[in-house]
Amino acid sequence: MTETHSTGVRGDSGPEVARLVASRVLDVPDFPKPGVMFKDLMPLFADGDVFREVIDGIVGHHGRDSFDIVVGIEARGFVIAAAIAYATGVGVVPVRKAGKLPRAAYSASYALEYGEATLEVHQDAFTAGHRVLVVDDVLATGGTAEATLDLVERAGGTVAGFTVLMELGFLGGREKLAGRPVHALLTV
Repeated sequence: MTETHSTGVRGDSGPEVARLVASRVLDVPDFPKPGVMFKDLMPLFADGDVFREVIDGIVGHHGRDSFDIVVGIEARGFVIAAAIAYATGVGVVPVRKAGKLPRAAYSASYALEYGEATLEVHQDAFTAGHRVLVVDDVLATGGTAEATLDLVERAGGTVAGFTVLMELGFLGGREKLAGRPVHALLTV
């Protein structure tokens, strides 16, 4: 359940964390195409104190012992996953765009607003029953997240959680993931 504060800033970890994330988001109009307001999280990554607080908040939400490995979704999810893996002493697995992995991989295609995309994970990425925390920067329509969670399960992992720094609630991605654990630090 997402908490709301009187300022309208809300997120699954409460208004303080949501405000922290919101304070480091820059709106970039007309990117990647006219009419789109891009939410740039790079200022959050560049602020060491804020980034540490966000990573600690994610680890605190899930618990250090609730997952065995972290999956990061290309590309900004890699940054988040690596930090969580380091903080908890577990490994990290990338979910990549098609054609980027050198060994046998499972793939999943999904619809985008402007076409189709494909993600891949190595077939041997997980030991059967590995508890996997999946992380990314933004949850939008849910296609990328749904494809990734399915890939984790096809490769033998068990989804222990799914966290994003920001959810674009008006795009309905959470609904597409109904029945899946979704944790968003900030929902706009």
